[in-house]
Amino acid sequence: MSKNIAESSITEFNIENQFHILHIKNESDEIQHFTKEIDSTFIQLHFCLKGKSKFLFNNGKYALDVQEQHAVLLYNPQQKLPINLESYPNTTLFSLLISIEKFHSLFSKEANHIHFLSEENINRKYYKDDLIKPMVQIVLQQIIESHVHENIKNLYIKGKIYELLSLHFQKENASNAEFCPFLVDEQNVIKIRKAKDIIIARMAEPPSLQELANEVGLTLKKLKDGFKQIYGDTVYSFLFDYKMEHARRLLESNKHNVNEVGLKIGYSTSSHFIAAFKKKYGITPKKYISSLQNN
Repeated sequence: MSKNIAESSITEFNIENQFHILHIKNESDEIQHFTKEIDSTFIQLHFCLKGKSKFLFNNGKYALDVQEQHAVLLYNPQQKLPINLESYPNTTLFSLLISIEKFHSLFSKEANHIHFLSEENINRKYYKDDLIKPMVQIVLQQIIESHVHENIKNLYIKGKIYELLSLHFQKENASNAEFCPFLVDEQNVIKIRKAKDIIIARMAEPPSLQELANEVGLTLKKLKDGFKQIYGDTVYSFLFDYKMEHARRLLESNKHNVNEVGLKIGYSTSSHFIAAFKKKYGITPKKYISSLQNN
């Protein structure tokens, strides 16, 4: 189901029984409101890709802010948690609504790795606020900007949603960030996020790791360790994934040829860009464009 409210759009999509997604965009200059009844047996997972959202509970007596680039998981089997949302201007929110029964069937073998699925917690309310992982961000953009043929769109989105869930709940090899002494220092976290913004803004000519560390005011070790802890990847691996996803979107826009896209993301020769793109997606840029045109 899709509907527009002024300069906002709300899309609801049923993946299957007991499993739904919402895509809410507010491109207006005003706060927009959205409500939806949700059964107490449902888990809510909200990804704020841009802007800011606020969830109101208990007739507005309690408010929960969801900041940009944050994912919030909500579950309370003891009472209903209807969605009463304030979407701030220029905000994009993507939400998954899935019954605990359906969710548990997906992760039954991995339940011990997901805190609220453990035996002692399964009947308790649960709340968690995380930064959106880079790979999750990529999958979300792929879902939102998908250009697949209508005949296979449902299958494509369903597959991507399962990929998104597996990436979001993937257990990190690194120590739990909640107990990491490095991340206790909020200023360090701010510096790491600034480093991420710098390499994205200058992706065509990124600084060296030492230059980046100097620019944000961290030691090289703290930059490397902190970046891995927050974003789950090394600086340049994160940048590679970001550049390839950016290149994919540029190709889909049909406004640039392969050589121009390669130059925009920092490849001096088209052959190097083609090799990198194929390494990431298993297909050359030219064949990727052809596949879009065929669809």
